Amino acid sequence: MLTERLYRVNIGHLPTPLEPMHRLSSLLGGPELWIKRDDQTGLATGGNKTRKLEFLVADALAQEADTLITCGAAQSNHARQTAAAAARFGMACTLVLRGEEPPQTQGNLLLDRLLGAEVIWSGEEEPPARMQAVAERLRAQGRRPYPIPYGGSNALGACGYVAAMEELLAQCAERDLHFDCIVLASSSGGTQAGLAVGARALGYEGRILGISVDPTADRLRRALADLATATADRLGLGFTFAPEDFDVEDRYLGGGYAVIGDLEREAIRTLARVEGILLDPVYTGRAFGGLLDLIRQGAFDPQERVLFWHTGGIPGLFGFAEMLR
Repeated sequence: MLTERLYRVNIGHLPTPLEPMHRLSSLLGGPELWIKRDDQTGLATGGNKTRKLEFLVADALAQEADTLITCGAAQSNHARQTAAAAARFGMACTLVLRGEEPPQTQGNLLLDRLLGAEVIWSGEEEPPARMQAVAERLRAQGRRPYPIPYGGSNALGACGYVAAMEELLAQCAERDLHFDCIVLASSSGGTQAGLAVGARALGYEGRILGISVDPTADRLRRALADLATATADRLGLGFTFAPEDFDVEDRYLGGGYAVIGDLEREAIRTLARVEGILLDPVYTGRAFGGLLDLIRQGAFDPQERVLFWHTGGIPGLFGFAEMLR
């Protein structure tokens, strides 16, 4: 295994299912659609961050940390999974969330509370800067915090998706499958960067298309190149990446991050009603909406086989209920 030299804890229910979407493929007239169910990783309702946390928590334990600290939006899936991982391994958890506390505690925020996390609101300050100050305060109190960046997206966290690409290709070999394109939501970059590193190391030659949830394509490609290069270096693979190595689509940013529009609503309802699979409103809803639009535009040959990598986030549905009715 590419990541076998790294210390890793067992958190996720892996491998996650790889499933065909026969009814939706037929409804759209092709391409042949499949889904990789990382919404089923199992940690406090699952999601892609579980794979990253297997490596990050292992590193925190090796450093004898007693507190996991991270940052994100009010409905952060990463924050919820970090809180669950901390509880699982007997650590405290502090979450620095953007803005002010909302009037209602629901969705991921409710789960953060149930999991015992301390929640600090950043107000007008950027969450990463506030997180650094909180970490310094905890150290001054004699605690041993382990800061984790947005989305768990550093070189170590991205190794979770190097391992995920290896998992996928093993599943494909068992079933004599090949995917012409892998489509996923991309934002903090760790998932797409890790997949790219694994793809190059293992000889996968299909496309990996990241549908941006927030950054512009140029900005995201630069971040992906830096992160993938650092991840490959962490694994001793000896290759580098440039921005042009990454396929990013940013035409579906809509009104901005976590602003739910017709694209997301239609995607969520379509997959739920045709395949019985739920998407989240911020990440997979936007990415799957983009995929549906690309299919309708003829961006894929009807004979191609396309994989949508479901990155989870289902609790977010309950944080955006009014926008989804």
